[in-house]
Amino acid sequence: MPLMSHKSCSQHVAVLVFPFASHPSPLLLFVRMISAVAPDVKFSFFSLAKSNSSLFTKCNIKGFDNIKPYDVWDGLPESYVFSGNPLEPIDFFLKAAPGSFKKGIAEAEAEIGHKVGCLISDAFLWFACDMAEEMQIPWVPLWTSGQRPLFIHVANDVIKEKLGASGDKDQTLEFLPGFSAFLASDLPGGISTENLGSPIAVMMHKMGLKLPRATAVAINSFQDLDLEVAFELKKKFHKFLHVGPLTLTPPLLPKISEDNGCLEWLGNHKPASVAYISFGTVAALPPHELAALAEALEEGGFPFIWSFRGNEKDFPEGFLERTKQNGNGKVVPWASQTQILNNACVGVFVTHCGWNSILESITGGVPMICRPFKADQPLNMRTLEAVWKIGVGVEGGVVTKSGAMKALQLCLSSKEGKEMRERISVFKEFAEEAVKSYGRTTEDLNTLVNEIICRPSKPKWLEWAEGLRSWGGFWYPAV
Repeated sequence: MPLMSHKSCSQHVAVLVFPFASHPSPLLLFVRMISAVAPDVKFSFFSLAKSNSSLFTKCNIKGFDNIKPYDVWDGLPESYVFSGNPLEPIDFFLKAAPGSFKKGIAEAEAEIGHKVGCLISDAFLWFACDMAEEMQIPWVPLWTSGQRPLFIHVANDVIKEKLGASGDKDQTLEFLPGFSAFLASDLPGGISTENLGSPIAVMMHKMGLKLPRATAVAINSFQDLDLEVAFELKKKFHKFLHVGPLTLTPPLLPKISEDNGCLEWLGNHKPASVAYISFGTVAALPPHELAALAEALEEGGFPFIWSFRGNEKDFPEGFLERTKQNGNGKVVPWASQTQILNNACVGVFVTHCGWNSILESITGGVPMICRPFKADQPLNMRTLEAVWKIGVGVEGGVVTKSGAMKALQLCLSSKEGKEMRERISVFKEFAEEAVKSYGRTTEDLNTLVNEIICRPSKPKWLEWAEGLRSWGGFWYPAV
């Protein structure tokens, strides 16, 4: 995907990271992509030390000398002891973040010798809007999920007004354009009456109010994936730029050579016959659901690769040994997900419906079986099942042996499964077209770099004329 060259740029961009879950990685991919075509721009990447150390490996950052990580304070008191509540560190971080980022920016400016001329941030960091306005520079938030969750958060107040205080879970969302197939129960927590005071709910509400003030809102998606909602979002923002799928935009990450033998194992199976199972880096099936899925795989004789980070003792007794011995199953602690999903032998992806996983499944042409947990995942599942028809949810919302067998048979052995593969292959083509030289993603990336990151400064004559105009010395036509 060739982009216009901007070698004349000389600017300093600050990048503010939400350093939790899977958020930092897409933001770094976004910055790598911009930096490749704007090599004179210096990017200061602000995140937690732990996040930076895992992101800035030789593999990820080789050849990108204009991106430099800076560690910021996590906001935790010196005597802090983790309580077990995963929202607690996020709350501490968000309270400290505006001051921590300002301090980091001042240090980077002193070191580099250039003032920051643009602010890029994770969209979650609503306060970046106020920082950018105070600095009188552009603000470009990156939304790392899909179009529909973004629309929901921007329409937060409208939804609350329509649903009322009761928050009836069975009420439809037909009052929103493109959402007639959705229910209130599909909404992320904090949109309806649930968990309104949680740090995440407060953060998302503030974000929805601030995003329309951004210079441009970028999204890790491609326009043709959800045209109706994309056009609605264009009405709400100054600029709405599709810059994904980021995993397809150059410079591409090198392929992983060590895959725990998964690709070799896949070579022994028929096309579209294998189930790939992964619930991301955070979500985990409860033990009873884990056992039910394992029993369904074994009893149904479905070949599978399972990227598993939990306790192997939770599997049914003898499951690992039996499926390994008969060649039907492979359980690994880590797998190269993009390479596996691009293998022709994989016929379905059992997933938690995180956005990165959905994009990787689409670009691999693999339908999905969805077991969502939280945040935007239920909304994503409903989109896959009811709108795009490239996936199915597990029956009843939890994994049971019979429900899992039914879903696996549907996706791997039925006419409906074949039709899902045909539909998702069309989306795959749309994604590949978007990142070509004439595609929408390429066009939007060039708009971002040319008009915002490397926007031309005002010529001296215009600065002089504007000064006289404001002083009233003489009249001249507005430029």
